[in-house]
Amino acid sequence: MDWTALWLSLRLALWTVALLLPVSIAMGRLLAYRRFAGRGAVEALVMLPLVLPPTVFGFYLLVALGRGSPVGALWQQLFGEQLVFSFTGLVVASAVFNLPFAIQPAQRGFEAIPVELREAAACSGLSPWQSLWRVELPLAWPGLMTAMMLTFAHTLGEFGIVLMVGGSIPGETRTIAISIYDRVQAFDMGAAATMSAVLVAISLATIAATFALSARVGRRLGG
Repeated sequence: MDWTALWLSLRLALWTVALLLPVSIAMGRLLAYRRFAGRGAVEALVMLPLVLPPTVFGFYLLVALGRGSPVGALWQQLFGEQLVFSFTGLVVASAVFNLPFAIQPAQRGFEAIPVELREAAACSGLSPWQSLWRVELPLAWPGLMTAMMLTFAHTLGEFGIVLMVGGSIPGETRTIAISIYDRVQAFDMGAAATMSAVLVAISLATIAATFALSARVGRRLGG
């Protein structure tokens, strides 16, 4: 069992969730409430990682974050190291690739809030920020929680993006999915089976927790 790779995968998933939580709130709320020119194009861009092969998406991220790109060159100048083939680069790539899993459920959560409730909050004198914290977030929480749990589980098992942007550097970019692949390549099926079982167990526990917490929150709001 490659515990280092498992811990790195968990760190990557947690960082991705932390980065995408505010993004999911802002973008989910915007797409749920606003009608603006280009809204369809924005939604299409958000969904793009779902339809592109991870290797293709990873290739474009590799180009966009490489030292020859403006982003990569600026990062190299500021921090003295390249962004690709590093844990930081993995976090950035993972956040971009997981946008659909973070934004779509959040958008559905905000769309489920009746317009009358938001209008009542405004009539009660609540500012937009107060309405967000006191009314909208508690009601949209099941959608937000689903978004974060899906992002966490999907990040744990991601292979193509990690391999393209991070490679397989032990302790730096070798996640458990990459480690499983390496073990299979080395015909170490026992270790690959053990790590696969651990990954399945964590993913199942995450999904089960999502359903349980969503049901609990739903009963509390309904009661």
